[in-house]
Amino acid sequence: MTQTPVPPLPPPKERRRLREAASLTQAQVAARVGVSRETVRDWENGRTTPRGRRREAYAHLLVSLTEQTAQMTAEITAEITAKKSPEETEPQETMGGRDMTVGQGARERAETAVRTAVPAAVPVEDPAPPPEARPERPLSPAQAFDALYAFCAPALVRQTYLLTGRRELARESVERAFELAWQRWPEVACDPDPAGWVRATAYDFALSPWHRFRPRYRHPEPPPSDASDRALLNVLLELTPPQRRALLLYDGVGLDLPETAAETEATTPATANRLLNARAAVAARLPDLSDPTELHHRLVELASTERLRAATPAVVRDGSERRARFWTRAAIAFTVALIGTTALTLRTAPTQYEPPVPPGETVLGVPPRVAPGPLSEKEQKLRAKLRAKMQHGPERLAPQPR
Repeated sequence: MTQTPVPPLPPPKERRRLREAASLTQAQVAARVGVSRETVRDWENGRTTPRGRRREAYAHLLVSLTEQTAQMTAEITAEITAKKSPEETEPQETMGGRDMTVGQGARERAETAVRTAVPAAVPVEDPAPPPEARPERPLSPAQAFDALYAFCAPALVRQTYLLTGRRELARESVERAFELAWQRWPEVACDPDPAGWVRATAYDFALSPWHRFRPRYRHPEPPPSDASDRALLNVLLELTPPQRRALLLYDGVGLDLPETAAETEATTPATANRLLNARAAVAARLPDLSDPTELHHRLVELASTERLRAATPAVVRDGSERRARFWTRAAIAFTVALIGTTALTLRTAPTQYEPPVPPGETVLGVPPRVAPGPLSEKEQKLRAKLRAKMQHGPERLAPQPR
């Protein structure tokens, strides 16, 4: 009797990527393997390693997820490559849409396009293509970036508007986040969730406290025209930035509580407390929004009423490259100035030791120096005597015989 060999386990990050690519939660994976959700989380974090039958079941599950991901990658890559441009063929989310998040199919296609540009950490064997299929051409970095921008930017601008209440700041935050993503494209392309990476960067830039010192953002922007929208936006802006961000990610975007905690860099209990406090504050001002489902719909409607448009991917890439060139030249100029200053210091600095001047010592017996003023009677007599005897110069001394 032969026993089937257990396939090797991929790295922890690859385990999480395979699970997210298959749209499975940690609880679903735990139910299939027969363990708790915390155990699956520890496996994906690399804290523990499965053993025995659990390892065998988990390894076979990952193999099946790898095959599904490879097949989906081949299909979607062929679909995107066959099109001229993602902007011309893929319908972008309009402002009148009913969902702030990117659609599930669009998000999967965007993430797959990014992963096809840079190979994953663990190679996946693609299924054998049919004989009549044409050879697929891998996407270039610019094409993968444009696909990610086209799918994520419109919804991300609306989310950032709810976070800040400023239209121009929302567009600027999203553009800066994608400019930074283009500068670090190899890192972003290998990330398991490139859309989440850009979203976290945009949120951090939008919530920066330094914007209050900028002249263009000192005065508030015109509020929405509808009274209910104004009331909801005012309640959101009255929350603290951590509470506002947790509420938007959980009730607006639809992330899970652990994912919200990870993106906000906080613990799960702290994120839960922020979310509960934010919901309580909204329910106290707007009792109709005490239901989380109704709150989600109102957040979507509020974001959809604003006509917010993002720049084209080419403009963002060009801006990123110009910014990178500017800072590179500034760094070179600063380095040259530092080298010149150092050389000038070495040229003008003394080359030998010069001892310091010792402090003065008090000398006894010397009369104090008086300030200039009128002469005394004694000094006047002395001056008159000297002038009377020394009018024609000193007398010549001559030796006298004895």
